[in-house]
Amino acid sequence: MQDNPSPWHGVQVSLAELMALEFKARGLSLLAHQPRASLLAGNHGSRLRGRGLDFEELRRYQPGDDLRALDWRASSRRGLPYVKTYHEERDRPALLLVDQRMNMYFGSQRSFKSVLAAELAALLGWMAWQAGDRVGGLVFNDARIEAIAPRRSRQSVAALLAAISRQNAALSADSVLADAPGQLDLALRRCVQGGGHDQLICIVSDFAGCTEASVQLLRQLAAHNDVLALQVYDPLALRLPERGRVLVTQGQLQVELTLDRATVRKPLGDYLQGRLREVAELLRRSRVPLLMFSSGEEAPLQLRRELGREPRRGARSPV
Repeated sequence: MQDNPSPWHGVQVSLAELMALEFKARGLSLLAHQPRASLLAGNHGSRLRGRGLDFEELRRYQPGDDLRALDWRASSRRGLPYVKTYHEERDRPALLLVDQRMNMYFGSQRSFKSVLAAELAALLGWMAWQAGDRVGGLVFNDARIEAIAPRRSRQSVAALLAAISRQNAALSADSVLADAPGQLDLALRRCVQGGGHDQLICIVSDFAGCTEASVQLLRQLAAHNDVLALQVYDPLALRLPERGRVLVTQGQLQVELTLDRATVRKPLGDYLQGRLREVAELLRRSRVPLLMFSSGEEAPLQLRRELGREPRRGARSPV
């Protein structure tokens, strides 16, 4: 926690704050030996292939070696137990797709969704760099997509985080919410057209505008890559307060709703929860592993929890 937090804390995030998340990414991995409690264990773990393995050597069995590595033919031929050892390939691009559209510029508790997405992307970028991977990505808003080519260097991570912080700083309450739901698909299509194979692709977004076309693009990406969807949402989508007012915007149209009335609160709450479930179901049908993150909690804590490094809370699932 900062001693003197900025008045924009939670609304905007600086490059310095994203760079500082390097320390909190240490010891975390999306791919290596996830504990049983992790969401990436079981079905999720089988969907993330990880790096390829190159054969290293055939050697005598030593106490503590994994029995599954025994080479039965060599052991039978030589009369002694032998094991095959492998080492991981170190050349694996990690590509981050980071959503900074105006629909992300909202938050009712700890931070805006745009800030949470930026923090999650920074943690993932540092995790990939610390694992020896090349790091790059696409950062998109309602009007443009910035591309950072994957490179194995600290400067590449810094360039990606700089692009994220630039687009995050450009978000403003004075901006008109653009009706550009197809921007998500444009970013996904850029990835597909890149033709990359054996990449780790992490998409951090609220997935507003996700359609059947998005599902098909995700499936194309997942055919030759490890793809992970991180859906960010605001706690209001789960439970609206019983009192107060909310401002609903659509482009230049703005409507203020009073939540004291059940005739307003219930339909709005049902719509928000229904939309969250609808998007989550679309993503699940894409056969891409889905993790969900609330803008009401800190990004590092939630990521550690999803990776099995923190005990899971008894909170109800958003879907």
